[in-house]
Amino acid sequence: MAIFLTKDSKVIVQGMTGATGMKHTKLMLGDGTNIVGGVNPRKAGTTVDFDGTEVPVFGSVAEAMEKTGADVSVLFVPPAFAKAAVIEAIDAEIPLAVVITEGIAVHDSAAFWAYAQAKGNKTRIIGPNCPGLITPGQSNAGIIPGDITKPGRIGLVSKSGTLTYQMMYELRDIGFSSAVGIGGDPVIGTTHIDALAAFEADPETELIVMIGEIGGDAEERAADFIKANVTKPVVGYVAGFTAPEGKTMGHAGAIVSGSSGTAQAKKEALEAAGVKVGKTPTETAKLARAILAG
Repeated sequence: MAIFLTKDSKVIVQGMTGATGMKHTKLMLGDGTNIVGGVNPRKAGTTVDFDGTEVPVFGSVAEAMEKTGADVSVLFVPPAFAKAAVIEAIDAEIPLAVVITEGIAVHDSAAFWAYAQAKGNKTRIIGPNCPGLITPGQSNAGIIPGDITKPGRIGLVSKSGTLTYQMMYELRDIGFSSAVGIGGDPVIGTTHIDALAAFEADPETELIVMIGEIGGDAEERAADFIKANVTKPVVGYVAGFTAPEGKTMGHAGAIVSGSSGTAQAKKEALEAAGVKVGKTPTETAKLARAILAG
């Protein structure tokens, strides 16, 4: 099983004809993703050859959806144009928009998030500033390496791209139902809670790994949700135990103010909800392994 993305997902790429879009479209195709088109108004009507696979370029998301039945868009659009691209995807009512772009201004992210809400939440946004999501053996929408794991029983939701890859590699022998990188910006679309709810409902996900990081209160809110709604075992890791207070670390959202947002506070909240939290990614993987060996 899978959440949000399956072998039947029809994927388009906004920004496919740029250097980053070209590189990752080729990799996604190599992972078996059903990429049915790209979007670039200036190159509409052309096709791009990816090692023998001809992918058509459309003038808009709406046209791509009409011609191909696309239900997922992956966005590799530069920060200055990303807000307009996401709003175009929302207007077309594509069910899933995966915003890979980093460096999008927070007010732009807030604007397109609010726009999606106002339009009735017909488009699920993942990101921005995220590695996307993968359902191993079925489909890959984003930049997660497709060859570091296999299909399996673990669901993964993570704020950090790099730690997503590490956790998938550490538990590669068990494998993953889906792995979702939600991004670490202050304003994101899909949250830990959204992914936890989806994994809870997925019959083939037996255990959930949740990776958080310092800053904000998303992990504390996720802990409350787990306590009330999640019956499956959850193991966690919180990045940033050694981060100095008041300094932004890596992700724009990873900043500690007073005791709020510290790794220790998040760890305690998660443990109070019954989540086993590792001190390192490797220890977290060992906790997951022990529970599944049960």
